[in-house]
Amino acid sequence: MKTTIELENISHEFTTDRECIRLFEDLSMTIRTGQTQAIVGPSGAGKSSLLSIAAGLEAPTGGTVRFFLDGTNVDARTLRANSGFIFQQFHLMPELDAIGNLALPLRLKGARDAFDQAADWLAKVGLSDRARHRPHQLSGGEQQRIAVARAFISNPSFIFADEPTGNLDARTSESIASLMFDCARETGCGLVIVTHSRRLAAQADTRLHLEAGKLEMAA
Repeated sequence: MKTTIELENISHEFTTDRECIRLFEDLSMTIRTGQTQAIVGPSGAGKSSLLSIAAGLEAPTGGTVRFFLDGTNVDARTLRANSGFIFQQFHLMPELDAIGNLALPLRLKGARDAFDQAADWLAKVGLSDRARHRPHQLSGGEQQRIAVARAFISNPSFIFADEPTGNLDARTSESIASLMFDCARETGCGLVIVTHSRRLAAQADTRLHLEAGKLEMAA
């Protein structure tokens, strides 16, 4: 049974005070579980908008988007509930410690073993000794490790990452990239990354380049 996201002939535009700006048109792509994809391209090309549309966070101006979970056509809300998100900003709750931030998504779903699962994921990302530290006591790399673990902890079908290493130095970026791809392969989810980093993109199964409204296979 397929679990896919299908974008067919979509277009997207936005209007400023003076003009209507079209980011892309007649764009199609398919995202599958078990595969990793990276989208690269210049700033302003619409990469983040494309990611938001694929994730069901935003509707395209035109075209069709279909979401299938185990062969069943579902709506965007159901897709979002089965997805994890990683951003350039870490978006950790400042009043919660590391294990509390990790447990939060599971607690919101009523999981009784939320903290046990959070402890397991802290171990996976190498931060068991930082469980009781709050975000301001963690380095940028440590905070992003927590954010990555939080995205995966609910066993989502898809992970959407928007510039996940944009605020990190080169060495930390490589560590975070390896962590994301390792977790994706271990869990079998679909991973879609928007990035300016060619080194990060090179690790994906498929690399796509978005520029001047066109999405093409990247070299």
